[in-house]
Amino acid sequence: MHVEIINQENDVIELRVDNLTVAEVLRAYLNENGIKFAAWKRDHLTKPVILRVESSGKNAKKAISEAVALINKDLNSLLKSTSK
Repeated sequence: MHVEIINQENDVIELRVDNLTVAEVLRAYLNENGIKFAAWKRDHLTKPVILRVESSGKNAKKAISEAVALINKDLNSLLKSTSK
């Protein structure tokens, strides 16, 4: 998977992500955890997804990092519950 930062300010970040599923899961977690705005767009099926994240009062890059940590935590919890 390839992720590239296109634009970065303190409370706004735009990422180019080549995996639609990852972008959608990340968007959902960000919106559930109090981020101001998180959405993705794709100009064409052959183009990568552009994910835009806007926060209010929190560094957008840190918000993404926290969302990824939550996703990992949930996945590990799911793996533990299904391996019993």
